[in-house]
Amino acid sequence: MTRTVKCRKYNEELPGLDRPPYPGAKGQDIFEHISQKAWTEWQGHQTMLINEKRLNMMNVDDRKFILAEMDKFFAGEEYAQAEGYVPPSN
Repeated sequence: MTRTVKCRKYNEELPGLDRPPYPGAKGQDIFEHISQKAWTEWQGHQTMLINEKRLNMMNVDDRKFILAEMDKFFAGEEYAQAEGYVPPSN
């Protein structure tokens, strides 16, 4: 049976992650309050930000930026977008 969580982003019960995606308290918080759907969407957005903004995940400031944007994304706040990015049409 799939584990469900009250998703912080969507404010509804949705299937949760199989395990915490990060070590420590941050990973446990995501595991307990973020759905698989929201996590998958964040991963796609995170990849776009890293590529379009040419972030270097070896750089501490770039990692802090991504974590801050992740928190905004899951909280339903306004989060960073890539300038000039137009999503592909279906």
